[in-house]
Amino acid sequence: MDALELFEQVSSDLFGIWFLMGAVLVFFMQAGFAMVEVGFTRAKNAGNIIMKNLMDFCVGTVVFLFLGFNLMMAEDMLFGLIGIPNFSIFTDFASFPWSSFIFNLVFCATAATIVSGAMAERTKFSSYLMYSGVISCIVYPIEAGWIWNSNGWLYQMGFIDFAGSAAIHMVGGIAAFIGAKMLGPRIGKYTKGKDGKLTPRAIPGHSLTLGALGVFILWFGWYGFNGAAAGEVSQLAQIFSTTTIAAGFATVSTMTFTWLKNGKPDVSMTLNGSLAGLVAITAPCANVDAVGAIIIGIVAGFLVVVVVELLDLKLHIDDPVGAVAVHGANGIWGTLAVGFFNIYESDVVSKGLFYGGGTQQLMVQMVGIFTVGAWTVVTMYIVFTVIKKVNGLRVSAADEIEGLDSSEHGLASSYADFMPVTNTYGGFVGSAPSNELISERVSIPMDEGIPVQYHSAEGATGSGKISKVTIITRQSKFEELKVAMNEIEVTGMTVIHVVGCGLQKGSNQYYRGVPVEINLLPKIQVDIVVTKVPVGKVVEAAKKALYTGNIGDGKIFIYNVEDVIKIRTGETGYDAMQGDE
Repeated sequence: MDALELFEQVSSDLFGIWFLMGAVLVFFMQAGFAMVEVGFTRAKNAGNIIMKNLMDFCVGTVVFLFLGFNLMMAEDMLFGLIGIPNFSIFTDFASFPWSSFIFNLVFCATAATIVSGAMAERTKFSSYLMYSGVISCIVYPIEAGWIWNSNGWLYQMGFIDFAGSAAIHMVGGIAAFIGAKMLGPRIGKYTKGKDGKLTPRAIPGHSLTLGALGVFILWFGWYGFNGAAAGEVSQLAQIFSTTTIAAGFATVSTMTFTWLKNGKPDVSMTLNGSLAGLVAITAPCANVDAVGAIIIGIVAGFLVVVVVELLDLKLHIDDPVGAVAVHGANGIWGTLAVGFFNIYESDVVSKGLFYGGGTQQLMVQMVGIFTVGAWTVVTMYIVFTVIKKVNGLRVSAADEIEGLDSSEHGLASSYADFMPVTNTYGGFVGSAPSNELISERVSIPMDEGIPVQYHSAEGATGSGKISKVTIITRQSKFEELKVAMNEIEVTGMTVIHVVGCGLQKGSNQYYRGVPVEINLLPKIQVDIVVTKVPVGKVVEAAKKALYTGNIGDGKIFIYNVEDVIKIRTGETGYDAMQGDE
């Protein structure tokens, strides 16, 4: 073997390794999808969403192994439409194309999991498993075979979908649209006015932090998603660059659009903008230059906002995470964009319309969009209809209100520290300790406890008047209030984070383009019980610390307290208050 042959062999091996590493990155995107969906929905359904994203991949692995991969990538295809299964994975283990199998498997799982977010918070888990099995076994493998199998009819026409804007994202987005439409909106999402028209209600997700983490994970994984099939270093660099450019411009476009439209930049919509740019560049990532990537990204950034609001405000289709807009609409746009911005040509591929190639490639792209879209609409409508008839798609109203974590999986909460039940770790079962942890909380005999010190109010024990002062004010003012209370020797206070509104009903805000009807603004509630310090002194100190002259300074409430009992000592009234103020 001469030096050139050795170099070629090493290069081939390196790209083979990168191909597999790309598959690993795409698999990691499942975590990104899970975090986006969890963050953009309510906490009571977090466990259900995590379970669905896990099972998308695992159910998909089972059915793709037995049938899906053969339908997609078999060497023999019936009229370029469907692979003829040979089950060589079981009969010819040594020569089976394992790299192709694992690579296509992780892409299949991505197509399936897109639907999860659009149908979140109201879908039966068993029905979702049925859907996941069918799309991974039949629906996705057949249309993906048209595009990526060298014998597929779209492949031979010169249809370009380098990494899956059509094969994965458009298909997932269309399936999400059909599923969300047939399922219906979440309870309380739309209200009917006196004129009979439906008005959308914003249902914010419980954690933008998790949503943002998911977007960053997806963006990171997208370099493998788009770049794994690169054949040389220069092409890989081009793919990385166009992917980054399109996503960046899409994000800026969405931020700017929502800022101008709503008065403030919408965080969750901007996160969707990043994903929209990534989806749109997926098909043309290896076939466009920087200018093409910029335009593709800008259009994607505006398109995602328009489609999210069209679905919600006009069509009244409830898509909690924006899956239809991100994946469906921008999957179509990205596939179509190849016909405008393709910079290469070959025997079967023409340059894009804006690069002197005329409309030939654009027509091919449109044929692919129409046929793959029609296949998805027909098959997924049948799938969801059958599941609805046989098993039912939607959970009961009671289960939906309670949360799918509880009704579908028996979880009190996905966040253990906030479970709405008594703590069973170290509690009691019957009259016996449940474990050794309670030894830390065993009662101390009275004669071994801290000595009791009695006090008196002007020589008369327990005769002082006890008052409770409740202050509700801005969170930002707490430190000033605490300092003011310390200065007048009030050190005992209970602080609670609360939300609420006064006569002004909060302030006008938007969530994903929908006005939040009554904003419950975050405040703090400070409860102070006093007997030695005069109430008037507490009130004056609080007013001085909290006053700004603007709406929202808060209110002070004063109550008479009948009695106070200190649990440790049994002291009551004035005596119980000493050492606590």
